[in-house]
Amino acid sequence: MTVAELIGGASGLGWVAVKAVLLFALAVIGLRVAERRTLAQLSAFDFAVAVAIGAIIGRGATASDTSFVTSAVALVTLLVAHRVVGIGRRHSRVVRLIDHPPRVLVARGELQRKELARAGLTAEDVYALLREHGVGDLGEVGYLLYETRGAVTVVGADREPGPLVKEGLNAGWSWSRGAGPSASR
Repeated sequence: MTVAELIGGASGLGWVAVKAVLLFALAVIGLRVAERRTLAQLSAFDFAVAVAIGAIIGRGATASDTSFVTSAVALVTLLVAHRVVGIGRRHSRVVRLIDHPPRVLVARGELQRKELARAGLTAEDVYALLREHGVGDLGEVGYLLYETRGAVTVVGADREPGPLVKEGLNAGWSWSRGAGPSASR
């Protein structure tokens, strides 16, 4: 390998830096205008947009055949699409298309195997989640609700679920077409 192959067209490096900074600034501004979300709250759509934004910035900054304007249009289009989907998520039909449903993984101390399979989890995954929440025995669990964003809600066997948890449990059971016990029992 020669030095010329390693360095390439050094005269264009300044423009690469300018495009990278401009695309980065555009992405930061666009994301700043968007709704605030943490990494743990990313839906599959949020994640796909984040990866696509990174790809556009990387390709747009380094590809000599891709202009800043082309990359900026792609970036803004993704940010607008993401915002439209974010607004659409406020409607139940759109939520059902985009978000994972809640899942009731444990009910009255028993693993719900069908729900584990639907969530792509194993019994060992559930045991690890429970240990993280200080649960030492499956019998201590009244309900384990696997939330839309991957977090879990643990309700002890000795506690009655409150209204918010009941709502999540009912949603979890309704997504699985009524399988399992109702949350009000």
